[in-house]
Amino acid sequence: MNVTIKDIANVAGVSYSTVSKALNNSPLVKENTKRKIIKISQEMGYKPNFAARSLVSNQTKIIGLIWPTIERIVLSTLVTEISNQINKTSYSMILSVDPVQTSLETFRRFQVDGIILFEENNDEFDASQSSALLSYGVTRKDDRNYPKIDPNHEQAMHMAVEYLAMLGHTQIAYIGDLSSIDPMQIQKYKGFKKAIKQHGLFLNEDYLIDTEGLDWYNGYTATGKLFKMTNRPTAIVGGSYDISGGIIRAMKERKLHIPNDFSIISYDNVPQMANMEFPLTSIGVPVGELAAEIVKSIIKLVESEEMNSIDVYSNKMMPKLNLRSSCARPRL
Repeated sequence: MNVTIKDIANVAGVSYSTVSKALNNSPLVKENTKRKIIKISQEMGYKPNFAARSLVSNQTKIIGLIWPTIERIVLSTLVTEISNQINKTSYSMILSVDPVQTSLETFRRFQVDGIILFEENNDEFDASQSSALLSYGVTRKDDRNYPKIDPNHEQAMHMAVEYLAMLGHTQIAYIGDLSSIDPMQIQKYKGFKKAIKQHGLFLNEDYLIDTEGLDWYNGYTATGKLFKMTNRPTAIVGGSYDISGGIIRAMKERKLHIPNDFSIISYDNVPQMANMEFPLTSIGVPVGELAAEIVKSIIKLVESEEMNSIDVYSNKMMPKLNLRSSCARPRL
């Protein structure tokens, strides 16, 4: 038997409308009453009827999240953080790892209020819909006309190279996916090259090593190319958490020491960086900050009367350098 709001009201000894307001986190209900009602609803196993809610309020209070994969550590961590942030609100989340267009059509059927889209590839899709759409990805001049949270890869690469140059490194390699279809990987790669030039360093094309993928094995095999060089770099910027895990494994197998033989900075600012085989200095927007901003922005977008105004909601975030013990001055 389904538990209704009226059932909760009878047990709590309050009105139907008070229960409805409390479950929607209304400020019109006193905190102690709200806590009592929420506790009773949980004990009774109450599940919101989203279809009924939609008919009454023209909202489902559901956010759809379109994600490329949950296999990579960083993406699964960010999904978890986004879910945790949404759980603090009156909204719920549906996750889809289907292709973008398929996911959009599914979410239209569910009549979600808003959609968060991770733009890993330059997929063409029909973004015309009634739901608010927020993208997590790279801001471009020819961008589609919807708001975006930009993790600012170019600035992250600038900060990584700047730190290594400050330590005295002049021979710095980049190991990452030099993909032609993923705008995020493209911006990291271009950002690294731009940063090398901005700091007056020589851009050695041999030091731009393509992993041809984003998992740890791609990083592991690509690192092998370094060991064939007669003029090796003294520092490496890894393109992602998983890639850097492969770099560390390749170093360890050859009994090379970090940071004495190679200094390493990795992109991706997640807590797991501290628990790798060798804790890595990392660069990027902290995953908790990213998730909080994404959720705040999609809800603001859903509840705004100007939900198509890209100027209001686009946000290029500021990366942070998290220092650990993987970097040192180069040996002379």
